[in-house]
Amino acid sequence: MSETLSLAFPMALAVIGGLGIFMLGMKYMSEGMQAVAGNSLRRMISLVTTNRFSATGAGTAVTLLVQSSTITTVIVVGLVNAGLMQLPQAMGVIMGANIGTTITGWILILKIGEYGLPILGAAALVYLFSKKDRPRFIAMAIMGLGMIFFGLELMKEGFAPMRDIPAFVDAFAWFEASTYLGVLKCVVLGAVLTFLVQSSSATLGITIGLAATGVIPFTTAAALVLGENIGTTITVMIASVGANTAAKRAAYAHVLFNLFGVFWITLIFAWYIRLVGGIVEGVHGANPLTMTLTEGIDPIQFGAVMTAGIALTHTLFNVTNTALFLPFLGPFAKLLRQVVPDPGIKEVRHLKHLDSRGVDAPVLGVEQSRGEVVQMGLGTVKMIDWIRQLAFNGPQDERLIQKTFHREEVLDNVQQEIMTFLTDLLDATVPHSIAEEAKQQLRIAHEYESMSDRLASVLRAFLKLKKKRLELPAEQQGALLELHDMVADFLRVVTDAYQQRTPVDDATAHTLSTSITKRVKELRNDHLQRMTESPVDPTLSLLVAGILTDYRRIRAHTMNIHEASAGVPAGV
Repeated sequence: MSETLSLAFPMALAVIGGLGIFMLGMKYMSEGMQAVAGNSLRRMISLVTTNRFSATGAGTAVTLLVQSSTITTVIVVGLVNAGLMQLPQAMGVIMGANIGTTITGWILILKIGEYGLPILGAAALVYLFSKKDRPRFIAMAIMGLGMIFFGLELMKEGFAPMRDIPAFVDAFAWFEASTYLGVLKCVVLGAVLTFLVQSSSATLGITIGLAATGVIPFTTAAALVLGENIGTTITVMIASVGANTAAKRAAYAHVLFNLFGVFWITLIFAWYIRLVGGIVEGVHGANPLTMTLTEGIDPIQFGAVMTAGIALTHTLFNVTNTALFLPFLGPFAKLLRQVVPDPGIKEVRHLKHLDSRGVDAPVLGVEQSRGEVVQMGLGTVKMIDWIRQLAFNGPQDERLIQKTFHREEVLDNVQQEIMTFLTDLLDATVPHSIAEEAKQQLRIAHEYESMSDRLASVLRAFLKLKKKRLELPAEQQGALLELHDMVADFLRVVTDAYQQRTPVDDATAHTLSTSITKRVKELRNDHLQRMTESPVDPTLSLLVAGILTDYRRIRAHTMNIHEASAGVPAGV
């Protein structure tokens, strides 16, 4: 027992150190690849169409760059929650994400494990001394790759002595996938481990480390990999708690997709791994099912064969499962609508999905926060339309009044959440273009929030006029309605342009802005003229002056949003 403990301690140190370096390498490689891909990655996720093949391709490519299917899926759930992606699109992206995450295994097949430390060192020097963004982030990605291989080598060194310790051999024998029950045990273990470390790539690294050193047989490793697919769904389910119905359906799509896939593949597990073994044997000349690490066997060759078998098991499963599901996206979506039925009442959109995982993938995170800023803009447009109805049309509607004031409070909270999220994002390592986009969003969110305050002020003024039974002359009422429509049209044009990523022509924006300013001055002069010609109630005079000032400030906020969208620095 004492001998086992004396061996276990250095093994644990090597495994923990290797796993930490491996996971940090995944993070650095992901951040570097995201930064280099930059806007291409954002366009990829934002231009996903209802075409199931393009959505799947986008999900695969995005996950390849982000190096985490969990991050991709959580971001997708957030985009669905914000109304920026529909369920069929999300389902395609989620299926693609499952394929994209299998790339990690193929990276580890490269026979450069022993060069991990030199690669890490050389890339680190470039990263530290390079002055330009692009070379630095390329070096960061390569540095991450070096860390992945160095960490895997450390884990292998830690796992290797386990083969000669009976206690470990007996423990792992309980998880042998030689029977259907054994396969299910391994699947459950893989799912639990993935949930605990919150990274299927890390669990895959551990699995490869154990299999490549002969601690566990290939069949056990293959079953563990299947379980890792289920483990990634748990985080997404937790992220969907409190989300709207569409976002919950997207999360359920991920869970059902993986559960169904693992279910049918475990039923034919013996035939499936024989197929995998045959393909690997055709390429490498050795079958992972029959190959053992005995004297005379090259450990490097053995590791390569096991890694190839695990990578192929992972990829072939996800590609086959996606191919089975893609033709049935329609019925699958119908099933999800039955599993998560419509609530029967209009839901209030939640902002839960601006979570920390977006900071781990800043290129996607900034796209998600942009969607929330767009929603702020659409909210202010609704406010100004409701105010038109309340101030100029028909009887007073108490429900709509409360709804308008509530929208102003919601926009205050949304702005705070966006600010917190983007501040955390800017604290992370992000490329210059993403940092600039985040700053732009902070500026625009502030303008929309300030505008909502002004709109609420306009409504209060009109309500006070009605409460005190102060009647505006028909001509002045009509002039204010005209001004309101001018401001509303300007706001709508600028908000639509921001949503569509096509800033309004600068000359057009200035023309609209100037015409509003000119009209406000005219109405103020007309009101002053009325005051000199006949007595005017002081309260009415103050309220009209306040309304005109608020409209002018709303115009200013709208112009600031246009300038921010067009990239004009603040204060210019």
